[in-house]
Amino acid sequence: MIGSATDIIIIIIVAVVLFAGANKIPELFHSMGRAVGEYKKGKVESEMELSKMTGAQGQSQAPAQAQATPSGSAGTDEKTRQLESQIAELQRQLQELKSKGGN
Repeated sequence: MIGSATDIIIIIIVAVVLFAGANKIPELFHSMGRAVGEYKKGKVESEMELSKMTGAQGQSQAPAQAQATPSGSAGTDEKTRQLESQIAELQRQLQELKSKGGN
């Protein structure tokens, strides 16, 4: 019976050849190759942007990290306050960028 993955793949390939025609297969794989390339390109760009953001935050956060953080829930509260201040700063920067873009 049909149960393994290779059997199903073979049936799908035969169905594509029968219904779409053999000349459409290279176009299909070409489109899939482009999609994979775009995905990889976007992944690399997002990783670079993320590393830039963390690098910039790491430089501005260095003095704050030098302070000893308390343990327990007080340390969690301090981390929460730090994250909230980072969010507020990023929102302020976003507003500045939006206002500069509008001019």
